[in-house]
Amino acid sequence: MKLSSDYFEIFSMVVGWQVDQISLDASYRKLQQEFHPDRYASQGDVERRLAVQAASLINQAYETLRSPLKRAQYLLELKKIDASQDSHITHDGVFLMEQIQLREQLSEVRDNADPFAALEQLRIGVEQTFTALQDRFASEYQSDNDSDAFNTVTKMQFSSKLLYEIQQLEADLEDE
Repeated sequence: MKLSSDYFEIFSMVVGWQVDQISLDASYRKLQQEFHPDRYASQGDVERRLAVQAASLINQAYETLRSPLKRAQYLLELKKIDASQDSHITHDGVFLMEQIQLREQLSEVRDNADPFAALEQLRIGVEQTFTALQDRFASEYQSDNDSDAFNTVTKMQFSSKLLYEIQQLEADLEDE
């Protein structure tokens, strides 16, 4: 039972930004069946432990490759660039001002006459920005423009976190 530590190799995929989600999902299901710890229940302790480790690695690789932000961070990590920390900040003043405005809009959603409509409008804008950042990262990564790709990942972190906060607020509003 041997798996590569390269997430793309685990799923027999070419290293790159573009990921065939259907192929990734199919490979994931196949590997989960092959390395599921229950299949090794009658084996020795070492084999069971290796199966648990393999299943964990498969899950981590899958979650990384299916998430645009995590995939971008991982691609930079393969180039020995640490882009996985939330502590990195962008020095793009215009972008930072936009983020402040978006956060203000998010904080004012509850006061809106139709908070769900306001939240949906905000979500659409943030998703469009996030998609544009993904496209920019793909171009920068393809061009080996690592510095700009790193800065774009930093901006992707902002958008990803804001999308999460929008989801949380929506759940809170639904519970009220």
